[in-house]
Amino acid sequence: MKLNRLKWTFVLLGILALSDSLAQRLSGGYTFAIDDQLDERIYAIDKLEFFEETGNSLDIATVSHPDFQGNFKTNPAFSKGKFDPNKTYWVKVSILRNPASQKNWILEFYDQTIDHLDAYLPQNQGGFRKVELGDERPFSQRLFSHKNFEIPVSNVSEGITNYYFKIRSSQKADIRIAFRSVNRFVFYSLSEYFLYGIFYGMILIITLYNLLIYVAIREIKYLYYVFYLLSVAGFAMAADGIGFQYLWPNSPEWNSYVNGIFGFGIVAFAIFFSIRFLNLKLRHRLLYQLLRWFLVAKSILFLAGLAGVLELLEVQVYDILPFLLILVASILVLVKGYKVARLFVAAYAILVLGVLLKILVHTAVIPHSTVLYYSLHMAFLIEMLLLTLALGDRVKILKETKDRALLRSLRQAETNAQLKDKVNAELEQKVADRTFELEEKSRLLEAYNTQILEKDEEIKRINSLLDKDIWKLKSKMKESLRNQITNKKLTYEEFKVIFPDATACYRYLEEIKWSEGFTCKSCGQSKEAKAPKLFHRRCGSCGHIESPTAGTIFHGIRIPLEKAFYLVYLVVSEQDQMTLEQLSHLLDLRVNAISNFKIKVRTAKISLGKTSPEWEEFLIDPPVMSLN
Repeated sequence: MKLNRLKWTFVLLGILALSDSLAQRLSGGYTFAIDDQLDERIYAIDKLEFFEETGNSLDIATVSHPDFQGNFKTNPAFSKGKFDPNKTYWVKVSILRNPASQKNWILEFYDQTIDHLDAYLPQNQGGFRKVELGDERPFSQRLFSHKNFEIPVSNVSEGITNYYFKIRSSQKADIRIAFRSVNRFVFYSLSEYFLYGIFYGMILIITLYNLLIYVAIREIKYLYYVFYLLSVAGFAMAADGIGFQYLWPNSPEWNSYVNGIFGFGIVAFAIFFSIRFLNLKLRHRLLYQLLRWFLVAKSILFLAGLAGVLELLEVQVYDILPFLLILVASILVLVKGYKVARLFVAAYAILVLGVLLKILVHTAVIPHSTVLYYSLHMAFLIEMLLLTLALGDRVKILKETKDRALLRSLRQAETNAQLKDKVNAELEQKVADRTFELEEKSRLLEAYNTQILEKDEEIKRINSLLDKDIWKLKSKMKESLRNQITNKKLTYEEFKVIFPDATACYRYLEEIKWSEGFTCKSCGQSKEAKAPKLFHRRCGSCGHIESPTAGTIFHGIRIPLEKAFYLVYLVVSEQDQMTLEQLSHLLDLRVNAISNFKIKVRTAKISLGKTSPEWEEFLIDPPVMSLN
């Protein structure tokens, strides 16, 4: 049987391989075959068929014509770095449909910064349906409310269908397409948004923390750090597409500027914060001037970008220069003995590494990967935590320095006091006299203190006696209330004073059942052993365990014991004037539960053969046990 299964497994794998190979030959390139066993496949443009158009004159009728298909080719040497913003890229994706599939499928573009992405979806009756996507269109026009671009795949009939995508962008686009099932897309999206929530949540917490510190101590460096954190959050949200989805979905024109605006904010406030934190104006004048001149140059480029030269707003390789200067400055300051900079150095070392990797990926110097794509996020997060610790470390070090200065001042004060004592020797006698007076007063205070302690002990003794009297008074009050039970005049509130909870009821049953000693109902012996539960009794001879409710009207009930006590009291005291609905509202019990228990109580009352049985007699009389 195992050999047969193995043989059929190989046969199926061979069939799948042949079908995939056949699909590739029919389409002239790679074909995404719908297979429920493969939830996800991701390919960059070097694995896809595409045509590079000079200009923007072709339409879908020309591109989809059979005579044009030979122009679609794969180019393994093509990468994001070779993307030309002045050209139009047509990408063809062939899909081998499988109507037997139990899943729904989509195509997804990862790069959210593509300006224009026109998707041409094949229709069953022929022709194509055009879907206009891209970050220059309102977010509401997307087929899926997601930061990436998703296109549904039709799978109602067999055969190969071609999807065409027209791509134009003012900056280098990373054309990377994922073919995945909707289930995989939902799992991936939820996981990604969960991580984004953690990332931005930590930024928000750190920002609020430093803002509160600024409000408390009014040091401008904390305010610079708050604006730096907000710039980091804004830049990350713009790069991730989260900002466009949630903050400016109806203003796609902002997507051309937000990266540059927040990127400039990161550089500017990082320089301001670092200069203040490291005190570079005094500790390293040269690097202080270099950072200032770089900020001036960056500001000019930033203003030119806002004026219309959008290329200047993009992240460039030279943007890493200020972070390198800050890292070098922090190392030099640390070497000079400024211990406050120790965590600062670690923070900016990690940030420089993250920025370098992000720039290299963004400019396509190194190939794309998930870890490298989120390298800046991780670097920012670690850097923010280290900088926050650095600010706390700075406060700690400054406090220690201040304490040492204070200690030196105290020692100097002691020296001055000794010199002063030598100069003013004539005052020693007066000091001695004054000291004697103080000692006399101290002895008086000690005597008064002894008297106070004695009074305190007397008060404690009196309080102890009062506590005993109060306890006796409470016992008498409870005894009085218990006597009122037999007088049959208690309301529910008065009854709850005597039996407020199940523990009081168990204690009462224990007292009336075994006040004269325990006798085992199983073997008749009176030897008692330690019971496993409170208020229970265990026979020392046969091991039989008896609960306080055994042999009473309350054995096996499913309503709270204290409420069952009150229902018994109503029947015994003949004060059962309320309806079942009123009792249900009063006791918060179901009507059926009250009715069944009252029937049980009345039956037990009849079995006693007395019209007015006593309360305790009713609870433990043997005829009641026959009802269990």
